[in-house]
Amino acid sequence: MSLPSKEKIFVGSFIHTNQYGELIIVVHGMIHVKNGKICNIVVNPKLSDIKNENVSVLSNSQFLIPGFIDCHIHAVQLPNLGVGYDKKLLEWLERYTFPLEKKYADDKFSEQVFNTVVKQTVVKGTTTACYFASLYSKASVLLGQAAINIGQRAFIGKVSMNMKRNDDYYETTDESIKNINKFIETLNNLNSHLIKPIITPRFALSCDMTLMKELGKLAKNKNLHIQTHISENLDEIEAVRNKFPEYSSYAAVYDAAGILTNKTVLAHGIYLSDNEIALINERGAAIVHCPSSNTCLKSGLCDIQRLKSKGVKIGLGTDVSGGQSCSILDTMKAALQVSVHLSLIRDNYEALNYKDVFHMATLGGAAALAMDNQIGNFEVGKEFDALVVDIDVSDGILNNLQSSTLEEKLQKFIYSGDDRNIVEVYVNGCKIK
Repeated sequence: MSLPSKEKIFVGSFIHTNQYGELIIVVHGMIHVKNGKICNIVVNPKLSDIKNENVSVLSNSQFLIPGFIDCHIHAVQLPNLGVGYDKKLLEWLERYTFPLEKKYADDKFSEQVFNTVVKQTVVKGTTTACYFASLYSKASVLLGQAAINIGQRAFIGKVSMNMKRNDDYYETTDESIKNINKFIETLNNLNSHLIKPIITPRFALSCDMTLMKELGKLAKNKNLHIQTHISENLDEIEAVRNKFPEYSSYAAVYDAAGILTNKTVLAHGIYLSDNEIALINERGAAIVHCPSSNTCLKSGLCDIQRLKSKGVKIGLGTDVSGGQSCSILDTMKAALQVSVHLSLIRDNYEALNYKDVFHMATLGGAAALAMDNQIGNFEVGKEFDALVVDIDVSDGILNNLQSSTLEEKLQKFIYSGDDRNIVEVYVNGCKIK
């Protein structure tokens, strides 16, 4: 088989999941990629049928997995990584986060941070990132350009906030609507199918109902995704209740604004009521589990098994810099630990396992972003976003000192691996690490 330059064949082991979260394990297979998409998958291929040109043969310690999907990350907050975790959410925002975010009026600072954010997340295996960018439109476009330059797939959200603040870190309603429309137009003019705008009301405490309704209409008219926060912190929930007393719940506020859709991702969701979960499910929205952030800011332990049992779509988010790492692999570890902690304090509680978090980091995240028909696992017709994992790199902690099954290698990677074990990263068939 002779391949032109836009084609590549991968031969070796690969693991992914199906829509039910079940592992699909192929010990010896071939994935044929053409123009960025998977055009053929063969189990137990004959190497003699394939010429070595444009063929990548994985070693015995290597395997392919789908690329990681970070459904919630604040690109602007990377400089604050590891700072302020002695505070809880609302004080942390005022003391550390909003003062930092005001600095993105400076384009040079914005470019420096955003190039670093994209490079760091790619190194750690994030092929798709759902970014909260800046209140400032120009800075938000610069984030999109950084993702394009490096080759990452991304949603870019210009943050919307119109509640008046003493530090002037907000927009008027008219400014907000004008600026978000200009941002969408400018971002789309970058002409990259890897980059999409996403409507981003920060949360219900930062926006009034007028603005949220306008953003809901805009998302509907332009068929755009939406991202925001929900039920992260008990003081936040009480403040939302006091601000919107006419609505029965936090989720009901968003629903009244028209921003609960089948393309909406809601970060956190720790304290959702059964009625809120039913409403979120009815609208087809998703919850993004941010276990590291929930722990660092002492927000709470999110019961993912409860959400799963009710059919909620769930992805994972690093939630930098509420979370202390921009690695989805670290987030997977944190999700496992939080779930184990819940099992220790609740009777008959079954903790999440490595298969669950692997699914949430890949196809589950794609489903949360309403992109599971495009990315998230290895199926013919989907775009090839993938990681080559090696559990026997010279400077890594993992090893091949004894034989392991492919599934055991995956477990090792999830529990004890790090970015050194991610030796190649592909987005849309292009190698970006």
